[in-house]
Amino acid sequence: MAAQALALLREVARLEAPLEELRALHSVLQAVPLNELREQAAELRLGPLFSLLNENHREKTALCVSILERLLQAMEPVHMARNLRVDLQRGLIHPDDSVKILTLSQIGRIVENSDAVTEILNNAELLKQIVYCIGGENLSVAKAAIKSLSRISLTQAGLEALFESNLLDDLKSVMKTNDIVRYRVYELIVEISSVSPESLNYCTTSGLVTQLLRELTGEDVLVRATCIEMVTSLAYTHHGRQYLAQEGVIDQISNIIVGADSDPFSSFYLPGFVKFFGNLAVMDSPQQICERYPIFVEKVFEMTESQDPTMTGVAVDTVGILGSNVEGKQVLQKTGTRFERLLMRIGHQSKNAPVELKIRCLDAISSLLYLPPEQQTDDLLRMTESWFSALSRDPLELFRGISSQPFPELHCAALKVFTAIANQPWAQKLMFNSPGFVEYVVDRSVEHDKASKDAKYELVKALANSKTIAEIFGNPNYLRLRTYLSEGPYYVKPVSTTAVEGAE
Repeated sequence: MAAQALALLREVARLEAPLEELRALHSVLQAVPLNELREQAAELRLGPLFSLLNENHREKTALCVSILERLLQAMEPVHMARNLRVDLQRGLIHPDDSVKILTLSQIGRIVENSDAVTEILNNAELLKQIVYCIGGENLSVAKAAIKSLSRISLTQAGLEALFESNLLDDLKSVMKTNDIVRYRVYELIVEISSVSPESLNYCTTSGLVTQLLRELTGEDVLVRATCIEMVTSLAYTHHGRQYLAQEGVIDQISNIIVGADSDPFSSFYLPGFVKFFGNLAVMDSPQQICERYPIFVEKVFEMTESQDPTMTGVAVDTVGILGSNVEGKQVLQKTGTRFERLLMRIGHQSKNAPVELKIRCLDAISSLLYLPPEQQTDDLLRMTESWFSALSRDPLELFRGISSQPFPELHCAALKVFTAIANQPWAQKLMFNSPGFVEYVVDRSVEHDKASKDAKYELVKALANSKTIAEIFGNPNYLRLRTYLSEGPYYVKPVSTTAVEGAE
């Protein structure tokens, strides 16, 4: 089969307008295993196929792209980097985006290979063309270019090539294309900065990080909203957070939140700024962040009362993030009756809000109530029990009701709440004493889709693996849970059929 493909490839090279041969080659290649093509890779002559890309013929271009995609996969990245340099360069300036995407995907393979990437770093013109691909209209082309440049920058040589050569001027030139392209370059810079303190140092020296931070704290509210997402990505790393703190950026973001009440356009950027602090609190210390920036906690509580579902959603998400660890839970507990009122509000929203916000509320509740077994002190168990009680008059029935609604995502989110509390003795007692609850848990007929079956299985697993379950549920129910667990999430009880003599 591979031999037939090679013969057709030679035929394509011989003819001037080989449309039929291209179709035949395309068809044959689909049936050739990749390992067979790899054995013949040295004999592949792809020049004629690349030449055909220059003809303004849509079907030929599409066929050539598909054929080349298959054949190039069979080539070693080093061989490709050394022997197809000119073709790759031409591919990056081709007017058809599918050709650019093909070329960038192969460059992606080259930069992943430690031996081949050197060939790219020594090709200044190719690197320049990759940079200019960030400025194209096609998002897939731009993202592929960003990915390749980000990968190149993982090495010292790559950082030097990007930031200590004319390539940096090319990057700054591309940024001037329009706002969208400028943000793409910022995205690349943040990706590179996040790798290591040294990478961040290269990026800050270039002036591009400073430019991003200037835009973040500038007067344009829409620009702020976009930039905060990138700065939040930088804050996911320890060295990124250190840098932002040293530059006073975190204090500036806090001050902007303080002044948001007098800004009629604050709803554009406030959700992103609050999310930033929520992530910061979890990655560092919830207590330290909340004590140093009290406006953050104040704004979260305020936003849960908002009539704007965007604001409410972000506030609910942030409460869930903040309460995802014990220190964060204790910070929230210290706010006393104010947090109780917030829980009542979230409980109310989980029943009455639009579906998307209901799910976010349920996810936040799961996060707030979960306690790993090793952290289940008497004080913390009393706290989660009181939080559960604050959600509604009869929270267990509230979530059972939600789980019976005909929306799989809601059903799963409600099961997740039960799973979060399933290993806590007070919750097990509530479940056992609630009429029909144990039957509901082991009833497989309630769940119909895979996600729901998986969610129910996680609940059963959390209950069955708890050290207190046998004592609270009793041995017969404990054995039912163990049986469910051993049968797996998708078990279907076989239907017995009785043969009747003489039946057709």
